[in-house]
Amino acid sequence: MYTAKDIRNIALLGHGGDGKSALCESMLFTTKVITRLGKRADGTTVSDFDDEEKKREYSIKTSVIPVEYNKTKLNVLDNPGYFDFAGEVVQSLRVADAGVIVLTAKSGIAVGTEKGWKSLEERELPAFFYISKLDEEHANFFNTFDSLRDTFGPSAIPFTFPILNGEQAVGVVDLIEKKAYDANGKEIPLPADAEEKIEEYMMELNEQVAETDEALMEKFFMEEPFTEEELATGIKTGIATRAITPVFCGCAMSGLGTTNLLANLVKFAPSPLEGKPMTTVDEEGNEGEFKLDPAGSPMAFVWNTLSDQYGKNSYFKVISGDIEDTLTVVNGRTGDAEKLGNTFFPRGKDNTKTNKVACGDIGVFTKLASVRTGDTLGLAGKVVNLKPMEYAEPCYRMAIYAKTKGQEDKVAAGLAKLNEEDASFTYGNDPETKELIIAGVCDIHLSVIIAKLASKYKVEAELRPAKIAYRETIKRKVEQHGRHKKQSGGHGQFGDVYIRFEHQDEQDDMIFVDETVGGCVPKNFIPSVEKGLRNCVTKGVLAGYPVVNLKATLYFGSSHPVDSSDMAFQTAAGIAYKEGLPQAGPTILEPIAELKVYVPDANMGDIIGDLNKRRGRVMGMNPNGAGQQVVEAEVPMGEMSSYAIDLRSMTQGRGSYSMKFVRYEEVPQMNQQKIIDEAKEDEE
Repeated sequence: MYTAKDIRNIALLGHGGDGKSALCESMLFTTKVITRLGKRADGTTVSDFDDEEKKREYSIKTSVIPVEYNKTKLNVLDNPGYFDFAGEVVQSLRVADAGVIVLTAKSGIAVGTEKGWKSLEERELPAFFYISKLDEEHANFFNTFDSLRDTFGPSAIPFTFPILNGEQAVGVVDLIEKKAYDANGKEIPLPADAEEKIEEYMMELNEQVAETDEALMEKFFMEEPFTEEELATGIKTGIATRAITPVFCGCAMSGLGTTNLLANLVKFAPSPLEGKPMTTVDEEGNEGEFKLDPAGSPMAFVWNTLSDQYGKNSYFKVISGDIEDTLTVVNGRTGDAEKLGNTFFPRGKDNTKTNKVACGDIGVFTKLASVRTGDTLGLAGKVVNLKPMEYAEPCYRMAIYAKTKGQEDKVAAGLAKLNEEDASFTYGNDPETKELIIAGVCDIHLSVIIAKLASKYKVEAELRPAKIAYRETIKRKVEQHGRHKKQSGGHGQFGDVYIRFEHQDEQDDMIFVDETVGGCVPKNFIPSVEKGLRNCVTKGVLAGYPVVNLKATLYFGSSHPVDSSDMAFQTAAGIAYKEGLPQAGPTILEPIAELKVYVPDANMGDIIGDLNKRRGRVMGMNPNGAGQQVVEAEVPMGEMSSYAIDLRSMTQGRGSYSMKFVRYEEVPQMNQQKIIDEAKEDEE
């Protein structure tokens, strides 16, 4: 069993298709865990084991890939590269102590590279770069490295760089060791032209190392060489403080550079003991720090969940003591006791049974029904609550319908299960439109959820644009007579009312006023008139949307001593409503949202132009200090259904936004007919 000092928890980040899963395969093959390299196109990689991942040929969930090298266990967390699954990155960075950002030598810096860097920067975690696919045509390590320097600053230093024969990479040079290696990790002669680069890069590295300590700075200025120990300590300190960002390179398919990457991660990546403390939060919301404690009371933090029809896998990191499978622990969130027993080490889809997981290591519990992502488990009275996961607001909203009538409950039950493993989407019934609404990051995110409902829970569902909760109101005052008279043998029905309808701004709900005098409408029937009107205002006369800001005044009427009844006056009020409102200037109101769009400066023109097309009003633009502009606008929510997709297209995935409802406003007359037509279609 590995102890905390011999464990490295490393998150793999980067753009989709840049080679993260292939790097995992190369690590497993190099360390002889697998005998042949899996390929994504064949669905044979260790990290992409889910049926949906195999079908789509990209990662959807974070996989835990433990790799053992030089008496050290590296828990490699292979994260999805597509932004729809950014919630997985949020979760893995809660337990990782460093991140490796993968990018290709051909394509260079992609949006996923930038997002990976930003995620590590926000969490204050050490970063490493790995420039992959050196074997691709037109791959150029040195151009890619220069662009890394230009984008992320002088902290980037090549710890390995390729040996080229023409354009072909035939080996790598390890900067610290000053040695060259082939694709099998065997030492080869150092080429003559590598000496110059080693000298140049070592000079830059020494300068960064010198800044980590005053004594080293003095030595550097005196031009005294650092000892091996001083250099190693300075590098570790520089990486931990993000003053040094090592850059590695290689080719996963040939194995070139993989051994050097593993060796350097073992040497320089922080162990869980050296990692960033976790953040606790008490009942009052006060935050504190919690440092990993191998000697403490046993405690585990659940950072990811995988659910299927057979049960639930809860992935955890031990943050205090050791977790043994004989323990009974308490869930800090629910207070429930949980008996452990099914405890494993994960490797992709395969779990290896263990009776103990040491502090700092990652394991998986199975069949803990009430445990969910973000929970802390520990001994009774000794559980600390860690800060909950913070996901980006899911802005892409769609309505979800069962394809087969009567299976709505199955859809809701399936969504509840899927939400246990992916808390970055939300769902719930909209009380106004009576639709089940699901909100995710973007279209791919929701399409995966639909596919999983079908494959895991055997229920077919479909997505439709979510209905907009429009309102109706009136602009003019009108007085209307409503009479209901029916004679059908025996008692008849008689109700007779005169009602004034007008607009009011005091409240959304209808205001009802009784101005009758002399008992023309008997007191006991006045509540019936109000009830009749309240039944009617749920459906407007234009498109059937609820009517708001209406004032209805009953000012005259008459009754029959025998035939008048509660129902007759309700019906009479309804007649007055249906005949009076079309003459009172009825109009449709739409929900207006406050929008904040976070975009790079270069995309400002496109964003403003697009908002104008959506009838948006730009209220202001402010730089946020991170090379982005924050565009603040007010927009009709009915124009925003595809905005998540369109914004991604306009900004190549760099933009994000948040939106919240603020008020209702009148829809321009030229847009009202379309809403009326759509409402009629829905009703039919």
